[in-house]
Amino acid sequence: MTRPGFPGAPAGPVRKPKSFGEGARRLMGRLRPERLTLVFVVALGVASVAFTVVGPKILGHATDIIFGGFVSRRLPAGTTTEQAIAAARAEGNTNLADMLARMDVVPGAGIDFAALGRVLSWVLVLYVAASVFGWLQGYLLNGAVQRVVYRLRADVEAKLHRLPLRYFDGQPRGELLSRVTNDIDNIALTLQQALSQLLTSLLSLIGVLVMMFVVSPLLAVIALLVVPASIVLTRAIGKRSQKLFVAQWKHTGALNAHIEEAFSGHELVTVFGRRREVEQEFGRRNADLYRAGMGAQFISGIIMPAMMFLSNLSYVVLAVVGGLRVATGTMTLGDVQAFLQYSRQFTQPLTQAASLANLLQSGVASAERVFELLDAAEQEPDTASPVLPERRRGRVEFEHVDFSYDPQRPLIEDLSLVAEPGQTVAIVGPTGAGKTTLVNLIMRFYELDAGRITLDGVDITAMTRDDLRGQTGMVLQDTWLFNGTIRDNIAYGNPSATPEQVEAAARATFVDRFVRSLPDGYDTVIDDEGTNLSAGEKQLVTIARAFLADPSLLILDEATSSVDTRTEALLQQAMAALRTDRTSFVIAHRLSTIRDADLILVMESGRIVEQGTHEELLDAGGAYYRLYSAQFRSPVEAAT
Repeated sequence: MTRPGFPGAPAGPVRKPKSFGEGARRLMGRLRPERLTLVFVVALGVASVAFTVVGPKILGHATDIIFGGFVSRRLPAGTTTEQAIAAARAEGNTNLADMLARMDVVPGAGIDFAALGRVLSWVLVLYVAASVFGWLQGYLLNGAVQRVVYRLRADVEAKLHRLPLRYFDGQPRGELLSRVTNDIDNIALTLQQALSQLLTSLLSLIGVLVMMFVVSPLLAVIALLVVPASIVLTRAIGKRSQKLFVAQWKHTGALNAHIEEAFSGHELVTVFGRRREVEQEFGRRNADLYRAGMGAQFISGIIMPAMMFLSNLSYVVLAVVGGLRVATGTMTLGDVQAFLQYSRQFTQPLTQAASLANLLQSGVASAERVFELLDAAEQEPDTASPVLPERRRGRVEFEHVDFSYDPQRPLIEDLSLVAEPGQTVAIVGPTGAGKTTLVNLIMRFYELDAGRITLDGVDITAMTRDDLRGQTGMVLQDTWLFNGTIRDNIAYGNPSATPEQVEAAARATFVDRFVRSLPDGYDTVIDDEGTNLSAGEKQLVTIARAFLADPSLLILDEATSSVDTRTEALLQQAMAALRTDRTSFVIAHRLSTIRDADLILVMESGRIVEQGTHEELLDAGGAYYRLYSAQFRSPVEAAT
């Protein structure tokens, strides 16, 4: 199977989306701890919207005062309103008479600026209050959303520590990082924007609808004809774009996985001249992301202009009908003005909700990916009644152990062995023989299929993983350093260690020898890749870290493969001094490093085919002898 990230690797099928409703329901369920805050948010939203929707009705009254004053000035002074209406009817101007009957006019008078000022002052107060309540609503809602995302990140972080190693073996690191970073950031953006706008839109829709029926039931019914068309249009478009949003985030994870893998091996890619292939693979994955993103944004983007078209069409119809009703005296000009404002406010929430459809779909697609991580099967929980060895000695025993990564392909079958305290047990064999698997089982990185492993007489499953691994020091072939000082990286093995203890461990592992030559000594800052240290120096730091932990069990997986021969000899001397009352498992391909081991295990296909000391195994002339001869015979002997 081709590893993802290199030419020929399959991009993987785009998974089908789950139910949008189910994903949204689980995402909204995350808001449950913020119930009290949301109650205040809704209350403030109701107050803000109430003040906002009352404004146009009052402004309509201001329009009536201005229009009434304008008409009053044109009527003969000294007459009454009834006389003016009767005169209009006598002239056959029935529409004008009906209009005057609906208006508050004083023949000969002008605009009542005092009344107009009072009305506008009330409008100003209402809008200022609406703004204050809206600001408070946004402040509380933003805090609630950030707390939800904070808890989600914490849950994901805790989940990662509960997942078995099998899960990480099957996940490209870039894909996993994309779920933990990009998808959670997208969820935060969705909750931040969508919740606020959706809440405001819903409340505005209700408030405006009520005021529309108060002003004119007929015009309200006409305006409501837009709603069914909007719902049908939004659902039809949203159904198609949801799949594309899921594909967009899937391809984002695949592209991140390729970038992370290709650039972490940038030197090898360059050395083997595969940059063109890597660039082509990047281009292919980038094109997949482009097509998915372009399709999702384009289809969901149709919603906004379509809703604007329906809104403008409704506005024209309402303006024509409203003008006719003013002309017939059925409505006042101020009421028509207020209703047209309400019609805009009515369609605006619908348009906002529709425009949020792409954001909601993108957020729910990201939520599905994060929930998949949170729903992944966890490692078996620690025992509720842990047991600790009475004395830390480091005796390890395998009793009829069976293990396989794939049930269809057995690896380790009926394996039994004993490592006594203070022994150095070397494990050798060809690649894929199960050497690293053996020590991973001791650390409980994987669970056994059958049998058991004991540490100082206690089944390791009867101990908590923290207790088990707290007694174990492990040094891998691949070094891991974090961004910090050399002192901090060594002290990672025992955070409570004093500076003197850190330096003592460094001297025992010959780290002190090269640290003293650095300008800042132990305070030299190294990055997470350790680029300012050589490969051998990085390995020495990790060995010093394991020594500082003072474990009863020491595991070295090709730990000296990156150091020079002289340093390797010095490390052998240091490890010999540290083996007192401590069991050591050493995985090695260079057989020269394990000649002095107390016990050498030779593994083939998950089985121990030979065991004994270096001399005993050479005298036996079996698998170990063949490995040793193949490694140390001269080129001439190899040619013959």
